[in-house]
This record gives sequence, structure tokens and C-alpha cells, in this order.
Amino acid sequence: MEVELLAPAGDLTRLKFAFKYGADAVYIGGKDFSLRANAKNFSLEEIKEAVRIAHELGKKIYVTVNIVFHDEDLDNLKEYLISLANLKVDAVIVSDIYVMEVINKNKIDLEMHLSTQASTLNAKSAKFYLDRGVKRIVLAREASKEDIMNIKKETGADLEVFIHGAMCTSFSGKCVLSNCMTLRDSNRGGCAQVCRWIFDITGTDIPYCITPKDLNMVKYIEDMMSIGVNSFKIEGRMRSVYYVATVINVYRNIIDKIKTKTLSSAYIRYYQDILIRCAARDSKAQFYDKLPTASEQYFLGRSEEANQDFIGLVIDYDEDKKQIILQMRNYFKIGDTLEIFGPKTKVQTIKVEKMYDEDDQDLQVACHPQMIVKIPTNIRACKDDILRVKVFDISDYL
Repeated sequence: MEVELLAPAGDLTRLKFAFKYGADAVYIGGKDFSLRANAKNFSLEEIKEAVRIAHELGKKIYVTVNIVFHDEDLDNLKEYLISLANLKVDAVIVSDIYVMEVINKNKIDLEMHLSTQASTLNAKSAKFYLDRGVKRIVLAREASKEDIMNIKKETGADLEVFIHGAMCTSFSGKCVLSNCMTLRDSNRGGCAQVCRWIFDITGTDIPYCITPKDLNMVKYIEDMMSIGVNSFKIEGRMRSVYYVATVINVYRNIIDKIKTKTLSSAYIRYYQDILIRCAARDSKAQFYDKLPTASEQYFLGRSEEANQDFIGLVIDYDEDKKQIILQMRNYFKIGDTLEIFGPKTKVQTIKVEKMYDEDDQDLQVACHPQMIVKIPTNIRACKDDILRVKVFDISDYL
């Protein structure tokens, strides 16, 4: 069975990187009716460009229209949906039954995917939405393996499941902590992530929070493929280019290795370490294999120290001088050991023995973000390859 790797994108730059690093489809939010109000999000003109990019690559664009609608949110909804249909987006991700009714009643040519905001965890709910024209069910993040298997068996539906990223402390789409604490509506795009705050417990000096650890399904991808999951979804429309590229690259490799029967436990451990360091948050399988326990939560505080692994983006390779031309992001210096990876570039080690600035002057350290740095190497890098600090080596896992 062919499966889809579905990536988030908060803007056109991240969309392009998601596709380059192996996504089959990307989901985006428009300026209206989208659950990530703090993301840059896409204008209609940008959605048009996103569709053009995707379709030229034989890939897909899904647009979120999945806020919890109040009466004042319904203005221009029909016109917006018609605009998306005219732009030929591949599907809209919806949660409100009225949105489905508008699409159906007006015969708007849009495929509908049911958002995780609907918290679907059983076959009867899935059938309810399928009967209203929904073509794909995006299951709640709280779905267990048994839930997925039963829904697939009872409905035969196209199923999309989250495999990586942030979890909600409540059931998908049901949290109102942000509304209560900050007057920002989490279900209309304004979540303040109150669950990640650190609270004081009266009479103690114990820090307390209620946030779950992130979701990470690396070791269950093959199992999920075998039970009929059609689309594997990454959370994170507000994440960085480095995060999107790294996470998509890892899951692309995992899926491809499963198809070629070359995925080993050593690679699984290696990929787990790459992903954990990329996000600087602990991650678990959460609900898939059992109900979460204390080990899946951050009850007693947490440490999320951001690392500086992301060294920079390759903007060119000088064949004559055998140099990578890099736009740097984080500090590095002569003597550092880095590694490069990319869509067409396998992971390789680079020892920084010399480097030069944009004017070919010697550098000992690179310490100004966005500066251009030239690194001599025989590794023929490609534009948009990524350099990061070398922390793990697959040979140590084999």
C-alpha cells in the first residue's frame, strides 16, 4: 500500500523545504479560518503559488479550515471556499458540520478531510462524517492501535494519523485553558500553551506543569503501515526550516527503508536520537500502544534547552575551488566537526580545517547569523543542503 508523508508549512519557504526533503503533501493555513493565528499563514495569492509548486512536483496541498466557528466567524466563508476550489487545492481540512454543508449545498469542488479537531476515535463517528462527503478521517491524537484498526475495518476509510510533534493536554480540539487564562481562544487559533507553564504548588517548592511530552512514532511506522494508515502527519506549522527538513528527512528515510526491508533496530535508535535533539523535548508514542502514564508527562517541570546544532544552509557549491558556500545560522569555528545532509546528499562528515568569509578572507570563527561562509571540501553539496553539528554517527549504532 502506498502511504503519504504529510508535512506542515507556515510559509512558502518551509513548504519548499518540506517537499525537497521528502514530503508527499503539505498542509497549510490561510489568513482566515485556520488554527495557527500566530503563524504567518498564506494569502490566497500564496496559496495559488503553493498549489503551483506542489502540482509541478506531482504533490498535494491541503488547506486548514478548521477553527471552531462562532457566528461572527462565518462571514465570507462560502466565498473563501469557492476561492480555494478555483485555486485547485487538493483538499480542505474541516471540523465544523456547517462547513461541510456549505461545500455540499453549493456543490463546491473541494475534497474534504475531517480535522483532528473533531476528536474522532470510533467507527460510528467516522461513518457519520463519511456520509456527509468527507473523504479522509484525520484521527484524534489520542487514537490507540485498536481504535485505528477498528475504524479501518468498519469503514475502509482513508485514515490520516499524527506521528510526530506536540500533543495537547486535553483531547484534540477540546482545550479551553488558553481562553480562561489569557482570553485567547485556543480553538480559533490563539492557543497560549498554558499547559506548558510552570505552576507553583502551594506550600512546596515543587514546580508543576500538565503538559504531555511530544509524540514520536518512529518505532511504530511499520506497524501502522501494516494496519492500513494512509497518511502520516507531522505537527508543526510554526516550526523552523531546520525542524521541518530534519523531521521530514528522518521519516522519509524510515518509510523508504520499510519499503525496501532495510530498516533495522539500529537505524530506529539513531533516528530517535536525531529527532529528540532536533526538538529539544522528550517524546513518546503516547496513546498508540497503551494509555499514557506519568512517564509520558512533564508533571514535575521540564528542561528544554535549545541547542545550536543548526549550522547553516548551503546556497551553492563552487566546483572550481571545491568549496561549500554557506549561509550560517549558529556559531562554529575551525576544528569543529560538522555533518551535511540533504535530499540528494547522504549524511557525511566535514572537519572544518579552513574557512573564508564572503571576500575570501580567512576566518577562525563564524559568529554572525546570516553571514556567508566558504568551507573547502570535496563533498559536492547541493543548494538547500543543511549543515549541523555532528553529534551522532550511525556506525556507533550498528
